[in-house]
Amino acid sequence: MVKSKDSILKDYQNSVEIQETLITALKKRLNTISLSRLGLFLAEIIFVAIIISIGYYWPIGVLMVVPIFSFMVLVKRQTAVQNELFYAEKLLFIFKNEVSLSTGGKNAYNDGKAFVSESHPYSSDLDIYGHSSLYALINRANTVSGMKILAESLGKPAAQEAINERQLAITELCGHIDQTFHFRAGMQSHKPEQLEVIIDKLEHDMPAQLKFTENKWLRLYTIAAPVISVIMLIAGNIYGGSMWSFVGLYLLFNAALNFFHLKNINKIYYGFSGSSGLLNDISGTIKWTEEVHWESAYIKRFFAGEKSTVPLSTQIKALASIIQSFDVRLNVLVGVVFNLLFLWDFRCAIKLGKWYKDSSAELLKGIYRISQFEELISFATLKYNEPDWVYPVIQTDFYFNADALGHPLIAESKRVRNDYKFDSQATVDIITGSNMAGKSTFLRTAGINMVLAFAGSPVCANTMETSIFEILTYMRIKDSLNDQTSTFKAELNRLKMILEGVGTLSHPLVLIDEMLRGTNSKDKYLGSKVFIQKMISEKTPALFATHDLQLSEMVDDYPSQVRNYHFDIQLSGSDMNFDYKLKHGACKTFNAAILLREIGLSFNPDAANQHLN
Repeated sequence: MVKSKDSILKDYQNSVEIQETLITALKKRLNTISLSRLGLFLAEIIFVAIIISIGYYWPIGVLMVVPIFSFMVLVKRQTAVQNELFYAEKLLFIFKNEVSLSTGGKNAYNDGKAFVSESHPYSSDLDIYGHSSLYALINRANTVSGMKILAESLGKPAAQEAINERQLAITELCGHIDQTFHFRAGMQSHKPEQLEVIIDKLEHDMPAQLKFTENKWLRLYTIAAPVISVIMLIAGNIYGGSMWSFVGLYLLFNAALNFFHLKNINKIYYGFSGSSGLLNDISGTIKWTEEVHWESAYIKRFFAGEKSTVPLSTQIKALASIIQSFDVRLNVLVGVVFNLLFLWDFRCAIKLGKWYKDSSAELLKGIYRISQFEELISFATLKYNEPDWVYPVIQTDFYFNADALGHPLIAESKRVRNDYKFDSQATVDIITGSNMAGKSTFLRTAGINMVLAFAGSPVCANTMETSIFEILTYMRIKDSLNDQTSTFKAELNRLKMILEGVGTLSHPLVLIDEMLRGTNSKDKYLGSKVFIQKMISEKTPALFATHDLQLSEMVDDYPSQVRNYHFDIQLSGSDMNFDYKLKHGACKTFNAAILLREIGLSFNPDAANQHLN
């Protein structure tokens, strides 16, 4: 049974309440543990005071062990509760973010601003990346690679087979939507750059840094050092005297060995320092993806080429364990003792070298797999949150037909949907209409839903069938002081890009909103007419929005290649009402005179036209 948007929002709100209640309880538990630790510490002080006062008495000595043991148990319990609290807070963030988006708020994930490019064929005009963009609506990725994969999916159309496979994969992930929330919570424990540091270290730095651990004598001595240390300490206690001198020389030799390799060890350690928690979280995240029996071919390929019989999640946990062992050096006193007696840093480095040889390549694949899941989960979350959106049918032959097509970035309460269709019999659709009537929004509505469709995503429509187009747009043309580019020059550059695309791409589709604004009306008309004729001769489909009614007359010369549509207004005195509905034919009602009158400029349009003529 498909849930309604209201029931989905209610589920999110209930999840927020559950997490907030859990977080409050966990914080109380931590306070109780802290007070208990303080009580045990005071009890130990009392026992010490009693012994100092009355002398050693064995029952008191035995009782002194109880607070120490209990204190250690509480420390371990406190760490577990703190980890549980940290995870609950991340899960709360996930649910709060979905509530925010469902109620018209912003997405707390990255909005893709880094991918904004004025030179892209359509992304800037269709609001694909950046503030209040399609990317900002969809993104649930928190790795650099995941965000890049999502940007690529929205930046160019996939092949027909890939689109169909992605639709099935997104649907399958929707069936595991609760688990995806936990997946995302696990990925919230780090900043995106942290994983990139680990990837860079594994790919480029570690082979050279671990070279010294391959020394056979160093490896043998590291293995023998703990045994030698124990034997020498026992001998020192038994024989005393000069034996302690040998112990001192032995420890001095170990200290020198540590000092000689300190630079190499530090390079190894600081590349992973503090990342054991992150790796444990990644291990849990990957484990879920390993345990599900995936049906879709698209997801199955994420696991292609795995060679090791040991699950990747287990291999990552092993790395996290090595790093945790390495962290002994953070306690200066303990670190010094462990390195002098057991060559602890060398032992960790040698273990890391073996792990690197056995598992590093699999880890790199696993991290990328996480990014692939993040990108798909972004679309699965969109599908789950928008149960009324549908998957488009991808056609092989030239075709586009949509019923109740709406703009995904407009709130549902304000969204106006339109039916629209074109096929090979009509090449250019000229859309005329008043200011603010909806021409530009309609072009963007068609384009942005195609972008969704070509990424394998559901679209904002009741039904949609489309072939795959390579979209070229001309809408928001900007001048540039830095590049010394005027508006007209910027328009010419964009037109050149479109014409080159029309000449080279297999299936171009052109969306143009008011061409040649930076020149006079006569040149604007003639240039627009020549451009439309070019699209007709190239058999390139185009949606052409304009205020110039003369262009709508081209239907007389090209009745089979040109169609007229319009958006109009309903006038009631000086009041204007917009219904934002697409209608056949050229527009007959315009509103510029009314809008100018509202700011204090009144004129007679007919008289002005006679004067110009």
